[in-house]
Amino acid sequence: RSCNPPVGNLATGRTPATLTTCGQNSTELYCFYPDQNLLHPAARGCGQPRCTKCNANQPDNSHLPADMTDDFFANPISWWQSAQGVHREEIRLDFETEFYLTHVIAVFKSPRPAAMVLERSQDYGQTWRPYKYFSANCTATFGLQDDLTEEGSMCTSRYSDAVPCTRGEVIYRALTPANRIEDPYSPEAQDLLKLTNLRLLLLKRQECPCRGSALLEKPQRFAHYAIYDLIVRGSCFCNGHAEECQLANSTGDTENVVHGKCMCRHNTAGDHCEKCAPLYNDQPWKPGDGKTGAPNECRKCRCHNHAESCHFDLSVWLASGKRSGGVCDSCKHNTEGHRCQRCKPGYYRDRSKPLSSAEVCKPCSCQPMGSANATFSRSWRCHPKTGFCYCKPGVAGPHCDRCLMGYWGFGENGCRPCDCARDCDQHTGNCFNGYDNEPFFNIPIGGRIPDLEQMPTNESEDEWKWNDHEQGFSALRHPEKCVCKERVLGSVTDFCQMKYAYVIKARILSAHDKGTHAEVVVKVKKVLKSGKVKIARSNRSIYPESWTNRGCTCPILNPGTDYLIAGQEDSRTSKLLVNMNSLVKPWKAHLGKQVADILRTGCK
Repeated sequence: RSCNPPVGNLATGRTPATLTTCGQNSTELYCFYPDQNLLHPAARGCGQPRCTKCNANQPDNSHLPADMTDDFFANPISWWQSAQGVHREEIRLDFETEFYLTHVIAVFKSPRPAAMVLERSQDYGQTWRPYKYFSANCTATFGLQDDLTEEGSMCTSRYSDAVPCTRGEVIYRALTPANRIEDPYSPEAQDLLKLTNLRLLLLKRQECPCRGSALLEKPQRFAHYAIYDLIVRGSCFCNGHAEECQLANSTGDTENVVHGKCMCRHNTAGDHCEKCAPLYNDQPWKPGDGKTGAPNECRKCRCHNHAESCHFDLSVWLASGKRSGGVCDSCKHNTEGHRCQRCKPGYYRDRSKPLSSAEVCKPCSCQPMGSANATFSRSWRCHPKTGFCYCKPGVAGPHCDRCLMGYWGFGENGCRPCDCARDCDQHTGNCFNGYDNEPFFNIPIGGRIPDLEQMPTNESEDEWKWNDHEQGFSALRHPEKCVCKERVLGSVTDFCQMKYAYVIKARILSAHDKGTHAEVVVKVKKVLKSGKVKIARSNRSIYPESWTNRGCTCPILNPGTDYLIAGQEDSRTSKLLVNMNSLVKPWKAHLGKQVADILRTGCK
């Protein structure tokens, strides 16, 4: 719920400033009528005046500004008194911070002024605005209507009579039936109730209209303002987010003083709970709702324990449909992003750790010679979600540390294609003519190639893993992230020299990890050439060799797409093979006709 601090006397423990004080420079003699005579109307006249001295430097004879705001129960007959003969006097109370005002009471020892103004400042005395004008004749003095005749007027004659000549009160209430406010924390309420300074301008003195022996004394000795008590009721200003306040901008502690620094709740912060706490800026700050009681708490940003503060960003808030606008500040632990949700360039996500772990981002481990310097972002050394390094053409492996099958000559420029129908020696480039010398397909234990039928649409925890717990990804899923130097349909001579065992038109249906090899199920739609392995127009499997090498899966075969595929076969196992020397092109009618013509006439 919204919170309200208790109301107290803001003047307690604070000393007003005045223009003058009696006996400021030397001892003054002044006269007054005793209170008891003035308070009992049955007594005829004012009685005999009493005269005494005032000296600001003598404790027993001083009447200082602080006497207005002392404890009026403990010191009921202490008062402040102005110098003699002044007409315009100012009493100013400066606060160290913003407060909320409810009402003001001034109890005069002298007759109340014939004209005065109560003002407040909300900017520490830079500008002033009136709360209320007080005059026996509002129209003549201020050109305003009297609120006794026009409700809601800024002026009143209610507290400007000279009688009673002592202990007359001047009262101002900030909230009246004329200016009722439903929500005390609304902008309208703040404009009315909030203040940093309060000022009483005493503009016109008046004498006590009693018959007495005043003529025996000098009239100027009665010519002063005097106030017993100045009471300013209000509370610290906390926007509905605190019930208690503590000392602000000063030291020491005074009993019954209304302090100005709020002890904030609802995940808010600041002297007046005017902002959200550092890590709670996921939605706009709001004051508590004094009408409905809604607390309007600040909501925590989702920084996954990688930031100590966040800030509210309006564009992020609007883009989210006004659901979340927090942007984390200074993400730690090598993370970045609005919510510290991804790894910085040069690091990748360790999927074995929770996102909130300080060790969730591991540094990339890429072979410098085999890694590509120019990736999508120049600062990315490996994929931030998988740790898979970006390799140069023909290079494979999660660290880009060796050649793809069908490539050789690992070096500064990557690897070169083998000039063979199948694989070649990775160091010399010599072709392997049979299967006896074929390199072992090193499938990591427990490794798997994602099944295309069940492939998630975005990267998830299910991505396949390498032996060292780093992750790789398939060119089928990330074709833009693999550099595949695929074979093009060149001249008739080039095509015929490859001595392809089969040429087919096929649709890719699905892919499966068989543990020691990968298997792609295709639907054969047209057979342009076949060798020793019989090929029917039906579903069958083809075997892409480079999938079993720990690197990019080339050539790229997208599920649901028709391809022209020309490759080799293994007659011993009746398998159709696909590798980097195979011709794999999305099917086009003119391409099929061109290849059919070459097969019919060109290759003899």
